Amino acid sequence: MAQPDREGGVAPVQVRGTVLTVRRVDAYVAMTVVAPAIATRFRPGQFVAIAVGGPQSAMLARRTFSVHDVRPDHGGTVEFVFPPREPGAQWLADCRSRDVLDVVGPLGRPFPVPRDPASCLLLGVGAAAAPLFSLAARLADRSCPTDFLLGAESADRVFGALTARRTGRSAVITTTDGSLGTRGSVTDMLPNVVQQARSDVIYASAPLPVLRAVCALAARYEIPVQALVAEPVMTCGTGLCMGCVLPAVGNDGITRMVRACVDGPVFRGDLVRWDDVGTIPFDALGAPGWKPRPAAAGAPGAAGVHGAPAPAPGVPGVPGVPGAPSSAGEQSHAG
Repeated sequence: MAQPDREGGVAPVQVRGTVLTVRRVDAYVAMTVVAPAIATRFRPGQFVAIAVGGPQSAMLARRTFSVHDVRPDHGGTVEFVFPPREPGAQWLADCRSRDVLDVVGPLGRPFPVPRDPASCLLLGVGAAAAPLFSLAARLADRSCPTDFLLGAESADRVFGALTARRTGRSAVITTTDGSLGTRGSVTDMLPNVVQQARSDVIYASAPLPVLRAVCALAARYEIPVQALVAEPVMTCGTGLCMGCVLPAVGNDGITRMVRACVDGPVFRGDLVRWDDVGTIPFDALGAPGWKPRPAAAGAPGAAGVHGAPAPAPGVPGVPGVPGAPSSAGEQSHAG
């Protein structure tokens, strides 16, 4: 029997998953693996870590992918989407039906969802948009209207445009070259979209520069953001390698270096220090010369990263936005 993790959810499992399908979706590859133990534990926003290269390969590190879709009632399948660019991803793209993969998941902290119906804007860029569609289904179960804002460099790199138009209340598509939808970027369209959709909360999954810009724009409208961070690359997926650290502010006001794979990948956008990603800020806990401020001297250690959030305008039921989590495992992240 799987053991509960420290957040009250269910711990991830390591399974041998049989590849069911491998298909091209424009510039991406969508792979479906039979892994019922992962499918039943999954919550939107979580990811899987997959061993690549085979037993004779020099590729030692796993590859991590956000989950696009799960079907617990259809054999327990898990689907993820990726661009076949680097050698490990290309090895996966060359797999065929009935191949067996070593998969660990579900990993990370999921998206929190509103306790009461709220207008939700789902913003994604490229393949990073994939996890937003399982989230959209979860929000629909909560009677939350969803609007999509999707973008990429070109039409073949926009993921999920047809599904967004079919399932969302509205869907705005942007491409840098103008080959699909409006020419420009998602950040160009964001002010108009949030006003027209009357968004209460933004769920964003995109490269770091986009997340930074989205959080800055959302702050002007006092709209909370839940940001899925997939950069820096999560190599191990379990917090051991410390390769995906970024600075985030805890509820005690102290900045800590947190790990995107275990402390995220979903974070409160207002608590990530986007300008300092890639560095260790001088005032971060443990930095050379760091001293606790008097107001924070009695604060608990790293627990502040996941403690009760500070009050903020927003949506009841979304942690840190404010309100209590809707269920165990849908916790506040970096706040």
